[in-house]
Amino acid sequence: MSNPQQLRYSKEHEWLSATADGVATVGITEHAANALGDVVFVQLPAVGDTVTAGDSCGELESTKSVSDLYSPVTGEITEINEDVVDDPSLVNSAPFEGGWLFKVRVADEPADLLSADEYTAFTAG
Repeated sequence: MSNPQQLRYSKEHEWLSATADGVATVGITEHAANALGDVVFVQLPAVGDTVTAGDSCGELESTKSVSDLYSPVTGEITEINEDVVDDPSLVNSAPFEGGWLFKVRVADEPADLLSADEYTAFTAG
């Protein structure tokens, strides 16, 4: 499993793209997608909602369990991935591409986000 180097990662297994015009893309990692199993339902925050770093902002339901979705940053939701709502299996098949979950206008980014190498070491332990 290879974690893209250009992304940053949370210890709750979300990834965050670099911000473009203050907006970042968020998804869950391949590690998390594999641990969840086949995702069958996704509940995402609504456009305009404010999310807080480390707080639950949605749910992912799989054939194994239900898991909270945590925001890695504080900000306002600008877009959700309707393709994932319609086809939750994208979270498993393309977690770093078509399986992204939402975009957020970042107001505050915590200092404890991990690099790809740090996240790989975190998940190995």
